[in-house]
Amino acid sequence: MRCGRAEDKPREDCDPVMKRMEKHKRFGGLSTVTIGIVMMFACGMALADEPLPVASSPPSTGTAPYLMNSISAMRQRADALTGSNRIEPADAVLIQRKEIDWSRYVRTALHMPDWIDVGLENRTRFESYDHPWRTSQAISNGQTDPQILLRSRLRFGLGGNGPFRFLFEGQDARVYLNKDPGDFRDNTTVNEFDILQLLGALTLHNVFGSGLRTDIHVGRMTMDFGRRRLIARNDFRNTSNAFDGLHWQISQGQSWRVRAVFVEPVIRSEVQLDEQNSKSLFWGSYFESRHVPWFQVDAYYLGLNDRHVPNISSHRTYSTFGGRLSKDPKPGELDYEIESAWQIGTRGDTDHFAHFQHLDLGYTFNLPWAPRLLFHYDYASGDRQPGDSQDEGFDTLFGARRWELMPTGTFGPFFRTNLNSPGWRLIVNPAPGWIVQVKHRVWYLAQSQDVFGNSGLQDATGQAGNSLGHDVELRAQWALSANMDFDIGYVHWFKGSYFDRLPSSADLPLGGNKDTGYFYLQMRVRV
Repeated sequence: MRCGRAEDKPREDCDPVMKRMEKHKRFGGLSTVTIGIVMMFACGMALADEPLPVASSPPSTGTAPYLMNSISAMRQRADALTGSNRIEPADAVLIQRKEIDWSRYVRTALHMPDWIDVGLENRTRFESYDHPWRTSQAISNGQTDPQILLRSRLRFGLGGNGPFRFLFEGQDARVYLNKDPGDFRDNTTVNEFDILQLLGALTLHNVFGSGLRTDIHVGRMTMDFGRRRLIARNDFRNTSNAFDGLHWQISQGQSWRVRAVFVEPVIRSEVQLDEQNSKSLFWGSYFESRHVPWFQVDAYYLGLNDRHVPNISSHRTYSTFGGRLSKDPKPGELDYEIESAWQIGTRGDTDHFAHFQHLDLGYTFNLPWAPRLLFHYDYASGDRQPGDSQDEGFDTLFGARRWELMPTGTFGPFFRTNLNSPGWRLIVNPAPGWIVQVKHRVWYLAQSQDVFGNSGLQDATGQAGNSLGHDVELRAQWALSANMDFDIGYVHWFKGSYFDRLPSSADLPLGGNKDTGYFYLQMRVRV
């Protein structure tokens, strides 16, 4: 059948996106029904907070008011165990508080005791971008790449606030509409039916009467360190970093803490169970001081010995030293953040010396919507002369990027390696639960002869230059509650002269030099 230029009703066999959605429309009955039940349950929890309409007739004795009253009472019981009254799960000091501080409606509905923690989470996101640039996508002939990413998690914990606690967290991360040639797919988007965390924790308060707290974690865990540029539990990305081993911390309230870790990074598999490898070791220590609010200090050392891949040239033995100075944003005040990290070691048989520098300068206006204007600058070294006796490309280890650089997911072209990028961002809060921001950044290669991120693109002569272009991002987030939130965004990447000047041998996909537009829409439900 031939497709005309225009039709009153588009035919599925004329629209490639509709054809692909039809091809992959069966998500599986059980998973779809489960997601639907969870979403309806969470919507009921959210709506239970709304007052019932006042009626002129006598109160109804039917089941609807009774059901709403029961849901409202259940919500109140669950909400009572959040915030300062929350019962800490085993990973409370390992990751960001927002990852765990939400009302456990399932536990409350099942009348479970406080020492049992049960939580369910589902996040669904549609995202699409055009004019792909990665060499691995050359086979796609430049076609648009729309995908649907689903991530479901189950948490089960034991121990309550006792000194001994246990946590299991399972995760299923999968993608639909990613079967066509050239579609982006790897273990950052797909990690089906796996164990994200499985750990035991020992917590001691007021150790030997000193007022100090100490925690020991053993098993598989996710972790956030500092601003998460080098170690992170990935949020926007569909899969997350995890580690098998030992974590220890000692702290004094919110004033200071010291953390140490000795682990084996978990090697993610798309469909098989993840595993660790004794030939990949990661260790380090991290110090945080909050004694002076306008001069907060972090200092760290991180070591990596990664030899699990057969290719000797990809073996990494690094020592990363760094520090961070910062002041938190407050209305009517300036804020700042400075981070500097330096790496030494070897990559394969080559000496390695690299560094990363970050600067933020911000101001929050004492005005309605609390507008905050923020200026960024990031520099991550690249390799000046690939193939010589020294490697200078910075390795971001296990860090996250979304909140600072751009959306990741199937997009995410920029990494903290071989990067030179100034930019600015404006953030406003127009209503409770709403965050709206606009961002603009300019992108350059730090070294024109080195590889561009993970794209596979490289001009060894350097004649393509280093101008990657600039982008404008619009993002709106709405948190209906801690249990339900929405996120929508659009990025337009105005590509630079680098893509026009690349030699044909670089394998840039057809149309890869054209501007790329990226759109996503996301919903998350937690019960």
